[in-house]
Amino acid sequence: MPNKLARRNFIAGSLAFPAIVRAQNQNSKLQVGFVAVGGRAGAHVNESHKEGAQCVAFAEVDKSRWGGALGKPGWNEAKGYTDWREMFNKHGKELDVVFVATPDHTHFSPSMTAVSMGIHCYTEKPLSWSVTEAQMLTKAYAKQKNVVTQMGNQGHGGQGWRLAYEYVKGGAVGDVLEFHTWTNRPVWPQGGKRPEGSDPIPENLDWDCWIGPAPMRPFKGAPGGKGKGPYHPFNWRGVADFGSGALGDMACHTTDGIYAIMDCGYAATVEPLMMTGPVGDQFPAGMTVKATYRATKDRPGFATYWYEGKTKNGKDNMPDTPEELKADNLKLPRTGNLIVGTKGKMLVGGDYWNSPRVIPEAKRREFGRPKQLLERSPGHHKEFFMACRGEKPREFSQSNFSYSGPMTANIQLGNLCVRAGKKIELDKKGNITNDKSINKMAWREPRKGFAPLKSV
Repeated sequence: MPNKLARRNFIAGSLAFPAIVRAQNQNSKLQVGFVAVGGRAGAHVNESHKEGAQCVAFAEVDKSRWGGALGKPGWNEAKGYTDWREMFNKHGKELDVVFVATPDHTHFSPSMTAVSMGIHCYTEKPLSWSVTEAQMLTKAYAKQKNVVTQMGNQGHGGQGWRLAYEYVKGGAVGDVLEFHTWTNRPVWPQGGKRPEGSDPIPENLDWDCWIGPAPMRPFKGAPGGKGKGPYHPFNWRGVADFGSGALGDMACHTTDGIYAIMDCGYAATVEPLMMTGPVGDQFPAGMTVKATYRATKDRPGFATYWYEGKTKNGKDNMPDTPEELKADNLKLPRTGNLIVGTKGKMLVGGDYWNSPRVIPEAKRREFGRPKQLLERSPGHHKEFFMACRGEKPREFSQSNFSYSGPMTANIQLGNLCVRAGKKIELDKKGNITNDKSINKMAWREPRKGFAPLKSV
């Protein structure tokens, strides 16, 4: 991958500094725009304000959330819109940076617009709703040499995956053969049918822009107009037209270390091992997906296993507790990773690769702490802002689209094989070879008017 040196070594002094400050000199404030300012987007609003950036404009489909930006000291004159296209059309030439933190199905078009216009872009995970969108954003980043990008998988700025990398490279488990990753998600409805009927669209909500590139459907709200309805502001994650299910929501966190450690490339095969039902309006309530990855000159091939939701008998869908944990009278945590190698196993608890350790405890003590091989990050947002200001090279922003694009494409291949209900085989470039009709399912033509304003 193009950013392999930067990601592995994280040493800015080994790389040339490109001229990446777009519209302002290095000592002036970054001029930022936001596509969404409520919900998860609030974290990016807060970090941008903390970093001293100046909000020029924002687009938020729900006007009840506009205070997320306008309430920040010094930002009260920012221009607000419900339509991201209007923000770019009126302010594109002023913007240095854009943050995109909308539902999954509306990540691609504003992100592609920003990158194509030469605007630095931070997009929440998953980078895109579909496989092809992720591949297109990866290619756009490769073409736009002065654009800084970052996907919002915050754990990538942490120490956890770096420590796991050092254990693996230090020989703690031998050659890696398998990764088993499980999650306590979904914590939203999945496996259900499309809601019937319609409700009045709230005055504060631009439903047309919320739907964006997806097929139009009637608005449905929560009973009595209170709480979380079937779509806005939260339960969209389980709806196949809008979200990416538990896999799209969490795998950018919980499988991040796999891509960082293994330098995976595209999967060779992806298949659904278990589904509680087919994909209808929602993703199934539970599923297990297996992927295999090709050997390289540096390592043998390996397999990954993803577990989410419930099994068909209603139990938590996760691996069995390994004997190495039973030896210490312990059980698997409710979310995490189990790394299986030729010489041992390693457990990583939590969603963000927080606490990797060799198991059992006796072997961990025997191996000790691995030698540090990677420099630590100053923080996920900090990396991005430092690169945007030209203080560091653009790939100092570690989860840039050359890393997070192929990662997201692989993750969405899991959802794609579940949609197709069959095993998918791919070549090294990520093209589906065993059933080329599935390539058409890897892309959805945006609804008229909601394609990117510009593409490179």
